[in-house]
Amino acid sequence: MKHSKLTALIFIALVLGVIVGHFAPDFAVRMKPFAVIFLRMVKMIIAPLLFATLVVGIAGHGDAKRLGKIGLKTIIYFEIVTTLALIIGLTMANVFKPGVGFVTGISPHAVHMQEAGLMAATQAHTSISEMVTGIFPTSMVDAMAQGNLLQIVVFSIFFALAIVAVGKKAQPVIDILNSVSQIMFKFTEYVMYFAPLGIFGAIASTVGANGLAVLKSYFKIIGALYAALAVFVLLVLIIACKIVKISFRNLLRALQEPALLAFTTASSEAAFPKAMDIMERFGVPKNIVGFVMPTGYTFNLDGSTLYLAMAVIFSSQIVGINLDINQQLIIMLALMLTSKGIAGVPRVSLIVLAGTLASFNIPILGVAILLGIDQILDMGRTTVNLIGNCVATVVIARWERVFDYDKMNCFVAQSKEESLKTDIQRKLKKEI
Repeated sequence: MKHSKLTALIFIALVLGVIVGHFAPDFAVRMKPFAVIFLRMVKMIIAPLLFATLVVGIAGHGDAKRLGKIGLKTIIYFEIVTTLALIIGLTMANVFKPGVGFVTGISPHAVHMQEAGLMAATQAHTSISEMVTGIFPTSMVDAMAQGNLLQIVVFSIFFALAIVAVGKKAQPVIDILNSVSQIMFKFTEYVMYFAPLGIFGAIASTVGANGLAVLKSYFKIIGALYAALAVFVLLVLIIACKIVKISFRNLLRALQEPALLAFTTASSEAAFPKAMDIMERFGVPKNIVGFVMPTGYTFNLDGSTLYLAMAVIFSSQIVGINLDINQQLIIMLALMLTSKGIAGVPRVSLIVLAGTLASFNIPILGVAILLGIDQILDMGRTTVNLIGNCVATVVIARWERVFDYDKMNCFVAQSKEESLKTDIQRKLKKEI
């Protein structure tokens, strides 16, 4: 209910922003501070949230001896699929070029954003060596102060590996960081209550400054993302199911309830328990479901990873920064790290996007622009996240040769029977 109310408020804010921006443009432009304040609140979450969740995630799953074969196979699969998602995202962003021609001139926007302290330098790094050197921090405190996401990730990885090496003596540190991560999740929830106000300010000021014509550019972004997600499902998830000889159609039919819940609420948390239960009934052993799905929500965010790749290119395009292939590859490698560890957090992609852009000295103007339609974008990527992790459980179960086909056939037959009964009841109600 909480997610549904927030979703409804966000869509109301979206519509009101368009109306106010069109009919009262001068007033609408003055609403920009609401968007700026919300973005500042998002930025203050980045460092403590990423550090705590990433360390706990790696320290909790990083012991290869404890994880055994299932853990190794799971991580290999996740990395392959995540890489494919990034490649598809970057490719589609370069094909559709959603940020090209988005605004006629960025100077008014840029001035406002610089005054708000939300804009990095106007030039991206020029060499690979500069980018690689820049990801290693000289001080963790300095990295957190600057909001340099990549430097925080590097420090977090080494810190987590040290915890794993120390063993039981480091358990109190893990407990503390686990508590910190839970606190930051709640902190983030509070911040997201301000999302409708921030979205209203972002949409109203954008429409007020550029007119309704800007909505065409928004439709271009939405269309590009959903097209990219469809390509990912077709080229990766469906082929993965064919390789392990599982019907993707039957799997999708089984997941229709949690998938619909994920789409309407844009929350993976809301659909997670139901999806786990369905995958067990679908024929995947409980121990594999219990390991792969929670790990997937840390390391296998297919939809979100694809979106981040597109969003980074979009953000560079709207400010006229042309990223060459080498720079895009470095960004892709960076996103493989920065997209880990903070699953289940509302508007998580905005947080990661802001940090990634800052790390590469790309203005975060794109975050402010995407803020207005992030709910619509989040609905698609969250649904793909859910389906992608469910496909992962099937793949690992088949890889381990423990998938129960009889259980799957029974579940599919039962689902078809229930669907038929529902259709008959609907027809009878219409006749009555």
